[in-house]
Amino acid sequence: MTVQDRLIDKAKEAFVLAIEIYNKPSIRYRLEGFSFFICNAWELMLKAHMMNKFGEDSIYYHDKPNRTITLEKCVQKIFTNEKAPLRKNLEKVIELRNTSTHFITEEYEAVYIPLLQACVFNFVDKMMEFHNVDMTQIIPENFITLSVRLKALDETEIRGKYDQQVAERLLTMNSSLSPMVEENNSAFAIRIEHLHYATKKREEATEFYHIEKEAKEGVRLIKEVKNPNETHKYNAKACIRELNKRLEKNGIIVLFNGKETKLNMYHFQLFTAYFGLKENEKMCFTYQISTQPQYSYSQQAIDFIFEEIKKAPTTILDDLKEKLSKK
Repeated sequence: MTVQDRLIDKAKEAFVLAIEIYNKPSIRYRLEGFSFFICNAWELMLKAHMMNKFGEDSIYYHDKPNRTITLEKCVQKIFTNEKAPLRKNLEKVIELRNTSTHFITEEYEAVYIPLLQACVFNFVDKMMEFHNVDMTQIIPENFITLSVRLKALDETEIRGKYDQQVAERLLTMNSSLSPMVEENNSAFAIRIEHLHYATKKREEATEFYHIEKEAKEGVRLIKEVKNPNETHKYNAKACIRELNKRLEKNGIIVLFNGKETKLNMYHFQLFTAYFGLKENEKMCFTYQISTQPQYSYSQQAIDFIFEEIKKAPTTILDDLKEKLSKK
């Protein structure tokens, strides 16, 4: 077993520990524990990648050959673009780890959970890209979603609960991260939102309610909540990229005209045309900002196309092309 193999094995274990600590309800030290082990997992994985790419000496300080470089140095060497959302995410998670060695409050979880979830997904992607290791074979995909048990920050409550220095640090951190979450993509933060809407289809509901005329507490019924920047955030190219990534990850080979192919814009348009995705509000949002409309797609659209391909990867593109030609 090579040194790189040992590093990857340890990276897997550190990642599993991070997920298990965070999702275990009896552990109150979970944010600190998670930040430590997820950073450890990244460091081990990136050092294995550096050894493969740059040679074994690349993970050591030149003037201290017995000491390996820090995670911060690894991140700078592998992700050279300072503005890349993934790099900014890692830098903030490292900052959290360093903070947790001193003192953090439970409310930090509300501030950092979008970044932590993105950090988990990024690690899974890079393990596959750098080392061809599918972490979902070690932890089922549904378990890599972090268990969220939190409420929104209340400034008055924070100031009443902690002394001025602790309260100011927490509130300042929240105010500095919030715009970064808005400005960056899902490689930096996975936004966590709960949207509620009314439906008469009982089978679609996850919770039930009834209207009480004499109730003292009131609610406001919102017929529709839609922010296309959040619900339909993928353009066609991004959809194609996500689909190809998922197909490769699942080992699904797609054929077109009898030859192996990666999905392209033409193939994507076969799906949108045949299944009428552009007319389906759940799948597509149309921007009428000029004479030429622009389209953005939801995660649901990507999931739908992937499931359709999965059913018949060797024939579906040819079938759609033939069916559309007869319309």
